[in-house]
Amino acid sequence: MSGAKRRPHATLVIGIALTAVVLVVAAVSLFWLPYPLSDTSGGRLEGPSALHLLGTDRLGRDLLSQLMVGARIALTVGAGAVAIAATLGILIGLGAALARAWIDDTFSAALDVVIAFPVLLLAMLVVAVQGASLWSATFAIGLAMSAVIARLTRILSRRVLQEQFVTAARTSGTNLLGIVTKHVLPNIAPTIVVSLALQFGIAVLAEASLSYLGLGAPPPNASWGRMLQEAQGTVLTAPVGAIAPGIAIVALVLGVNFLADGLREYTDPTRRRSGWRSR
Repeated sequence: MSGAKRRPHATLVIGIALTAVVLVVAAVSLFWLPYPLSDTSGGRLEGPSALHLLGTDRLGRDLLSQLMVGARIALTVGAGAVAIAATLGILIGLGAALARAWIDDTFSAALDVVIAFPVLLLAMLVVAVQGASLWSATFAIGLAMSAVIARLTRILSRRVLQEQFVTAARTSGTNLLGIVTKHVLPNIAPTIVVSLALQFGIAVLAEASLSYLGLGAPPPNASWGRMLQEAQGTVLTAPVGAIAPGIAIVALVLGVNFLADGLREYTDPTRRRSGWRSR
C-alpha cells in the first residue's frame, strides 16, 4: 500500500535505547546519588559490594556516584557543544551560500583550513586560552565542530537555492528571509540533524579526552575522562574504576551514532517520491 507507514530502522531503536539509559542515569543524578562526591568514608579501592555497587576509588569515593555525575556532564557538554556548533555553523553556512561568489570562496577556504585541524586539538587551544572549566570545554568543542556544520550547510543550501521552486518563489516576490525559512531550512534540516547527532558523539569523546588531560571540568565535578585518568595507575588491582567509565563512554557514543544512522535511514530522501521538498 502506498500509504503504509515505514517502521523505524533497527539502528534507530538501538540508538534511542542506549541514549535513553544514559539520559535516565543523568536525570536521576540531579535528585539522588548513592554518596556525595566529597564522601571519602569508603575504603580505598574496594571492590563492588552491597554498600558500593561499583566499588570505590583510591580516595575512598563511590564510583557509581561519580559515574552518574559523569553522565550528566557528558550530556551537558555534548548538548551545549552541539547547540553552539549548530548556531554558528548554520549561520555561517547560510551566509556563505547566499553571499557573492568571492565571499563564498573565502568562507569555503577558511572552513577547509579549520576542518583540517582535529576537533580535540582546536578545543585544547581554546581551553588553554580560557582556562579549564565546564563552560570552556563546551564552548571550545562547539566552536571546533561548527566548521563541519557550516560547510555542510553551505553545500546543501546552495543545492536547494538552485532548485526550480526557489526560482519560482523569487519570481513571485518572496523575500530572502522567506526563501530561507520556507524553502532552504526545511529541506536541509533532516541532513543537518543527522550530522549534529554524529557531532554529539564526537563532543562526548572530546570532553572525555579533555578531562583525561586535566583540561575539562575541574574538581569536584566527576567526569568519565577524569575517572579513567585517576584509575590508570590501579587498573590491575581495581579494574572496575577504568572499566565502568570506559563502558559508559562507549555506550553513549554508540548510542548517538546508532541514532544518527537510524535517522539517516529513516529520513533518506531517496526513499521519498521526490527529492527536495518545497514547503
